[in-house]
Amino acid sequence: MIELVEVENGKMVLNNVGIAEAKPFIVVGIPAFNEERTIARVVLEAQKYADKVVVCDDGSNDMTAEIAGSLGAVVIRHERNVGKGEAMKTLFAEIMKLNPDVVVTLDADGQHDPKEIPKLAKPIVYGECDIVIGSRYVKGLNATIPLYRRGGLAVINWFNRIANKLDVKDTQNGFRAYSNKALNIIATHESKDYGVESEQLILAAKADLRIIEVPVNVKYGGLEKTSKKSPLTHGSEVIGFILRVIVEERPLMLLGFPGIVSLFVGAWFGVWMLQIYAAEHRIITNIALASMAFVLIGFFCLSTAITLYAMTRFAKKTNNKS
Repeated sequence: MIELVEVENGKMVLNNVGIAEAKPFIVVGIPAFNEERTIARVVLEAQKYADKVVVCDDGSNDMTAEIAGSLGAVVIRHERNVGKGEAMKTLFAEIMKLNPDVVVTLDADGQHDPKEIPKLAKPIVYGECDIVIGSRYVKGLNATIPLYRRGGLAVINWFNRIANKLDVKDTQNGFRAYSNKALNIIATHESKDYGVESEQLILAAKADLRIIEVPVNVKYGGLEKTSKKSPLTHGSEVIGFILRVIVEERPLMLLGFPGIVSLFVGAWFGVWMLQIYAAEHRIITNIALASMAFVLIGFFCLSTAITLYAMTRFAKKTNNKS
């Protein structure tokens, strides 16, 4: 029986009754921004389980790129900081040139444990799926996750389920593995910053890629800073991106339904106003204004939804013809 094992030098091989027959080409991609304190350990550990480590230095003003390069990693540098999404796009473009069997991405700040790379790569090597997501929730809630992160992730995960209809429990973990097929699809993402993880799931859902989650550990305590932006800014960016996708892809759901509800509410206020007028021969200004406001909002939402829906369908037809 063929199984994935770890040999003395840490590289992974396919083994048939103890005889190495084939060796999957595994590349690790690491987006990094001002991570000189942790990048050395992450690169060195990742090299134990990968054939090549590629680092995208996203405009760091410290020694991140120099340290990674001195340790043998392939380093691509951005002249200025342009965001995680752009860094991932640069990483994928470089990694695709290598034609890998498996690609694993992880953060440079030490949150992810490179020792778990084989756990993520194994289902890809076996052909069990196209994308493996390292999850903090597969075996129940990880108690080490700060409370504010749990709440924020729960909200983001809910929006993601609306956008892509995938039952993924940890949509924002960047510790992932991809097959070569998946890599060519997710590399087309357009998100420039933290919406990239969500967009990957949306692209995967459209392409009917197989996704599984495996439990991983994520470190929070003891790290100098696990995010370059505040949780509120980070979460707002992700949710804003997801909402934009929903509006573009399913405008009737996001705007059409609220528009209909708003029209009904406006009509209800209108009927109430007419009843008062019939009984007392006077118009209640507040009720009249509420009726007008809800009716206008309803018409605006419905007209916008119909326009966006028509534009989306036209764009899809145009793309299919081309």
